[in-house]
Amino acid sequence: MPRLRQISAPLAKPGCPTSRLFCEKWDRVCRQRCSLVTLLVAISLLSGCRIDMQVQPRENPLSRSDFFADQRSERPPVEGTVARGELREDTYFYTGKVGNNPGDYMPFPVTKEVLERGRERYNIYCAPCHSLLGDGNGFIPSRGFARKPPSYHIPRLQKAPLGYFYDVITNGFGIMSDYASQIPPRDRWNIVAYVRALQLSQNATRADVPTGQAVPSDPPKFRREPGSGATLPIIAPEAQSTTEEPK
Repeated sequence: MPRLRQISAPLAKPGCPTSRLFCEKWDRVCRQRCSLVTLLVAISLLSGCRIDMQVQPRENPLSRSDFFADQRSERPPVEGTVARGELREDTYFYTGKVGNNPGDYMPFPVTKEVLERGRERYNIYCAPCHSLLGDGNGFIPSRGFARKPPSYHIPRLQKAPLGYFYDVITNGFGIMSDYASQIPPRDRWNIVAYVRALQLSQNATRADVPTGQAVPSDPPKFRREPGSGATLPIIAPEAQSTTEEPK
């Protein structure tokens, strides 16, 4: 920059303000150009050090790798490691077994909400084959399925422990595939509780009926039509007796 001042100064007369203004303007232009050049050089140097994600060292899923002895790029988890939330300290909750044998108790209390959730999950995943009643006459067997599933109401399954049903849902049985990936562990227990309720509903005795409950129960009364497939029926409220006692 001082050199520019020496070259520019003699071009004007001594004491003329034009030389000073010219030099100041030229200095600003040079600074701007130098800053721009410096910025471009810095960007080019930094871009040369970057490795884009599309060119980083990687392996395609399930591809062959010569780096490992088994030639698989997919590696199993390190032995002894546990994913977050997968500790599974309650062995019975996740397996339904006590030791090597299926247990026969629920790992949490059975409430109305548990049975309602179990019925919902059962109707989604189980009813297509086992039917809504659990007798094995579901929609899929009725359309030519290779084997009809057994009824839950046969003596063998009535006596089966609860952990047995949980294990079948988790690991499958025969031609029935497992549902471990579709149904979380707690929902499997909800289904198990509902299966037991189905068994009780189809094999109950008069001794199981609460005191004061009519056998069979009175059919519900509807306000108008019982409803179609697109509408739900509206149950009429219980009629209050209008009879008066004789005076």
